[in-house]
Amino acid sequence: MSEPSDKIPILFIVNPFSGVGQKKQIAYHLEKKLDLTKYTYKVSYTAHPRHATELSEEAVKEGYRVIVAVGGDGTVNETARPLIGTEIALGIIPSGSGNGLARHLQIPSDIDRAIRTINLSQTRKIDIVEINDQVFLSIAGVGFDAHVAEKFARQSQRGFWGYVRVAVREYFRYRPKKFVLFVDGKKIKRRALFISFANSDQFGYNTSIAPNASIDDGMVDVCIARKTSLLKTLFWAPLLLFRKIDKAPYMEIIRAREVDIKQSKKKINLDGEPVKLGKRLHIHVVPASLNVIVP
Repeated sequence: MSEPSDKIPILFIVNPFSGVGQKKQIAYHLEKKLDLTKYTYKVSYTAHPRHATELSEEAVKEGYRVIVAVGGDGTVNETARPLIGTEIALGIIPSGSGNGLARHLQIPSDIDRAIRTINLSQTRKIDIVEINDQVFLSIAGVGFDAHVAEKFARQSQRGFWGYVRVAVREYFRYRPKKFVLFVDGKKIKRRALFISFANSDQFGYNTSIAPNASIDDGMVDVCIARKTSLLKTLFWAPLLLFRKIDKAPYMEIIRAREVDIKQSKKKINLDGEPVKLGKRLHIHVVPASLNVIVP
């Protein structure tokens, strides 16, 4: 960090590889739009997976009071981890593919407008969700959700249509899996296409998988989807955009504080990133544990 000052020290952690956007021009935008009478800032760029967490940890030790993630949900997740349980504020300049958390919090996708949001310094305490030894802020998923996240991460085409292309291609090949869940202690068995655990309402790309989810209610929405024909799926899919997917006959949503789940695979989609965690997962909400700058 630079010389001592009465200005608020703020670090921007930029993932130059995530999604789409104008990340390479971030320094220009900061000089033009960041309130330099209020902030002193530094920009750091990630070079490898989990680097954002390392940079964020160092920033906490150095006394930064605001740390901003410039990237997608994965970058936001990594940046936020060292800030959980502290009063240090997380800022978000969304520039990934899905930007689920930013969309739920109504943080502008335009860089200049996102910087103006940071200038206003309005914060909100949100829940995070622990899953085994990991955390997620917006959404996690098993089954087809995790399968598509893994395939999508390997391809060069990003954005909504890149995701749709992978999802449609894999839909024909994927067979639903058996899951055993304990939802707040109640045992449930399901054969499902996927199960999503939604802290926010967002699946990404402005699609709402859990229309009634709230990020500060101490609950996670367990969204269980059965597989239907591709034709029926395409017929009901637009409900994701209209926040009505809970009306679809193949979707079941249960609200919970704590979930245990047993699955046949080890893969999971964790805020848009494919991760191997294990066949047994323990999920629980940690209420009001992260301070986020919001409009």
